[in-house]
Amino acid sequence: EASAPGRARRRWRGARNAGSPLARAAVILFLSAFLVRAPESVGYLVRLPRGFRLSQDSSKIVGSASSPVKVYVMLHQRSPHVLCVTQRLRNAELIDPSFQWHGPKGKIISVENSTAQITSTGSLIFQNFEESMSGVYTCFLEYKPTVEEIVKNLQLKYVMYAYREPHYFYQFTARYHAAPCNSIYNISFEKKLLQILSKLVLDLSCEISLLKSECHRVKMQRAGLQNELFFTFSVSSLDTEKGPKPCTDRNCEASSRLTKAKNLIERFFNQQVEVLGRRAEPLPEIYYIEGTLQMVWINRCFPGYGINVLQHPKCPECCVICSPGSYNPRDGIHCLQCNSSMMYGAKACI
Repeated sequence: EASAPGRARRRWRGARNAGSPLARAAVILFLSAFLVRAPESVGYLVRLPRGFRLSQDSSKIVGSASSPVKVYVMLHQRSPHVLCVTQRLRNAELIDPSFQWHGPKGKIISVENSTAQITSTGSLIFQNFEESMSGVYTCFLEYKPTVEEIVKNLQLKYVMYAYREPHYFYQFTARYHAAPCNSIYNISFEKKLLQILSKLVLDLSCEISLLKSECHRVKMQRAGLQNELFFTFSVSSLDTEKGPKPCTDRNCEASSRLTKAKNLIERFFNQQVEVLGRRAEPLPEIYYIEGTLQMVWINRCFPGYGINVLQHPKCPECCVICSPGSYNPRDGIHCLQCNSSMMYGAKACI
């Protein structure tokens, strides 16, 4: 709902004429001026609106003799040390221990393996974890509790899951008073607006995407009809998620950069209102309608990944790779169960 000055301008709009082509183009020049006026740095609140970090507080994982242990590894990152002992044995003395690891397909993992490393104490470490490495890993341990006792055997299972950061972004909607809906000036204005918004967030490694743009005729309260443009666009991070991140500072995290981008966008729309309010001349034909900017936070997982608090309580807000028999074909939140109509081995159903 527009503020009182905004409503007053709306009532005035119906009475004015269509305006000249110069008036239509003037708003493009005003928008360009806003970018120049934008400060180089804007204060922002550092916050993580949707955390994806593991609740795990250790880089070393021990096994359990009673059930498989779940291990979560961020895609393309180094894994924690997966130990071939239980918590009890970790604190005990083992005589002549020997370790053997088997991968998801039962294949023995050798010491010379290029993707995995087995330490002298039997720990399994992945240097660059890939999706295909997800699955059940089994460690076979042989040892003597004391020199006099016989050899004991222990089998420990671990379920390794690749996970990714959620694909989160801000979605904005805004309304502009417009030229007639079939006018070429609306299209030109849309392109210019997207260019300016893209430049605002470029240095933050963020991108602007136009989701929807529609022109409608709106009947005003106690007034006539007017044309309005309804813009829906998003701002998201440009992270590729491949390889180690070049910056580990908190300000480099996607959530922090997105917060900066959100603040710049809100400042940009507020400046439009301020500039128009200082004009002595009639308003241009295309201009932002005060109070119509709205924003929502959207959290999604990439295809093949999903969030499941019940299945993954130690990684409650991680986008974990879907288990066999489930899938996430497009940006969604949860992995869905495959149905009988899906072909075995189809990409959408792993």
